[in-house]
Amino acid sequence: MRPVLSIIIPTWNAGLSLPLTLRSLEEARACGLLREVIVVDAGSRDGSTAIAQAWGAQVIHAAPGRGTQLAAGAALARGEWLLFLHADTRLASGWEEMAGRFMRAPSNRERAAYFALRFDDPAPAARRLERVAAWRARRLGLPYGDQGLLIAAPFYHRLGGFFSLPLMEDVDLVRRIGRRRLEPLPAIALTDAVRYRREGYGRRMVRNLACLTLYFLRIPPRLILRLYG
Repeated sequence: MRPVLSIIIPTWNAGLSLPLTLRSLEEARACGLLREVIVVDAGSRDGSTAIAQAWGAQVIHAAPGRGTQLAAGAALARGEWLLFLHADTRLASGWEEMAGRFMRAPSNRERAAYFALRFDDPAPAARRLERVAAWRARRLGLPYGDQGLLIAAPFYHRLGGFFSLPLMEDVDLVRRIGRRRLEPLPAIALTDAVRYRREGYGRRMVRNLACLTLYFLRIPPRLILRLYG
């Protein structure tokens, strides 16, 4: 398959997790699927940009905020398909084959895909949260950004792309895509669980649910951000 995929990764002091994330893209680069990896940095001071450049990624800079960073990366991307990926999420081996099959199907030019969320934590609470995430994505059409998002570039731009929101930029975009146009891919997106271990799975899950509820009640994301932390 000729290179068609641009991967956009927003970073801010992601030096500990970024090397693993980039390493998970090696197979896609080796098989010629990748056109480019664009790392959009928001002022890191921990060497994140040097790590990205050493790997061979293109580094650009944008104002802080995932919505702003992701939009900036997508605006420069040259691939026919876009994959938005968090800097603390690494894709399991074989993901590129599943993504390739999805991209080759003509009917998916007006659809988007996401991966199965897993946490790098053996705790039972992590397994429960993974099941909640799978249910939320499947039944409500609300995969979060740590599950990745694969979408054809023309479709992304017709939808208006990511908005410059300080929070809920992922929910905002998948709602515009619509539940019936979202497809789960049977590949794992392994995400760093450090925030959940630090704050507690229950507390973090309740906080996320509260933020989502406030968003649906049309509370401005800049105000919800105070609760999210």
